[in-house]
Amino acid sequence: MKRKVISIVLAGLMATGMLAGCGSTASTSSSSSASAGASTETVESNSATETSSASSGTGKYAGQTITMMVDTDTMSGNNAVQAVIDAAEKKFGFKVELETRVGGTEGDNLMKTRLASGDMSDITLYNSGSLLNALNPDQYFVDLSDEDFVQNYDDTYKSTVTVDGKTYGVPLTTTQAGAVIYNKKDYEELGLEVPKTWDDFVSNCQKLKDAGKTALVGTFADSWTAQVLFLGDNYNVIAANPDFAKDFEAGTAKFATTKEATESFSKYEDLKDFYNKDYLSAKYADGIQMMGEETGSQWIMLTQAISQIETNYPDAVKDLGVFAIPGDSADSNGITVWYPSSWYINKNASNVDACIDFMRYWCSQDGIDLYNKNLAPSGPACIKGVELGDDVPDAVKVDMQKYFDDGNTIPALEFLTAVKGPNCPNICQEVASGQTTGAQAAEKYDEDCKNQAIQLGLDWK
Repeated sequence: MKRKVISIVLAGLMATGMLAGCGSTASTSSSSSASAGASTETVESNSATETSSASSGTGKYAGQTITMMVDTDTMSGNNAVQAVIDAAEKKFGFKVELETRVGGTEGDNLMKTRLASGDMSDITLYNSGSLLNALNPDQYFVDLSDEDFVQNYDDTYKSTVTVDGKTYGVPLTTTQAGAVIYNKKDYEELGLEVPKTWDDFVSNCQKLKDAGKTALVGTFADSWTAQVLFLGDNYNVIAANPDFAKDFEAGTAKFATTKEATESFSKYEDLKDFYNKDYLSAKYADGIQMMGEETGSQWIMLTQAISQIETNYPDAVKDLGVFAIPGDSADSNGITVWYPSSWYINKNASNVDACIDFMRYWCSQDGIDLYNKNLAPSGPACIKGVELGDDVPDAVKVDMQKYFDDGNTIPALEFLTAVKGPNCPNICQEVASGQTTGAQAAEKYDEDCKNQAIQLGLDWK
């Protein structure tokens, strides 16, 4: 039986949130904007309708109640959260009251207001990465550093929920990456190898085009998809310039003056002759169709698309593979990863031990299996040693997993700095369509980021 997964429309909305570092305000990823001052009237308490009745009333924490806050974007079309809650209630005997809040900046503001007032749920879902750093988590959340399950965290994920040496978060779900999804049959037919350098990738595109194939799928009518090449190239930027994120936030490093960062835009220039003819008017759903019907050979996309292709075209997914966006050198080849939002335990919760045991179960093999059964994984788990299951496509459990096993992962830039230019989608569309050059795009993006840095109170020149 196929796992339950989200629709194409919902998948596109979730991806927009994932890439919110450049233009959206969805709070389901670490890329949402942050400010303060929302009204508490935007919270809905769903304890009457969303609290499971499955609790047996027995178990270690019988009679206790755990309150959880989660945004509506995460819960929309997602049965996985409730499935794990139901199982935990049966296992431990507590009841969970699930409270939803709006997504985006409004929900972000609301959560900060609740934290400041001391009126926060026992467990809350919030961003991993740079926005967690800005939240002063030591003031509000339980330090989980000494818990046994934290010792099994993927090192890079752990860095996104660790501030000043203390680890606070528990991953909601698995990872995903900005990478190249490709048709393995086309590669085999033409004798192509997975490229380790950008020049080799462009060469593969040319060979695919010469063979009469659509070498690259473009879906830039959905503007968020235009960003994936730029954002997914962050591994190459950071690998060559380890301090780039820190220096960029300080205003001392820029995209226009850092070679590899400029190349993240100029790569669009190299690809403009390889897309489908309607790449500027095609949408995300068209990309799903092209890869599913095998009329496109490669798609630079978030790997969440694989589960949607599997749903709509189950026979095609076995022919799909994934590889990282290549850089200049084959010796430095790795993948840019988007890490999930995370659960955090309120320091003032009256039942901290129950919350910790609940979170231990959440990131156990049983908990992850149950979550993935209800929502297909888009990448490897954030927990070392966790197996994704035989029904997970090889593109995820083999191709992507190898980058994690080899330690060749770096978070997307939005996890490393709060500075994000809101006009990134338009800038990427402009260079992809040939309206501007990569160098000009880098300058535009620096200026876009400068405006936001000033709003954040940073001393940018």
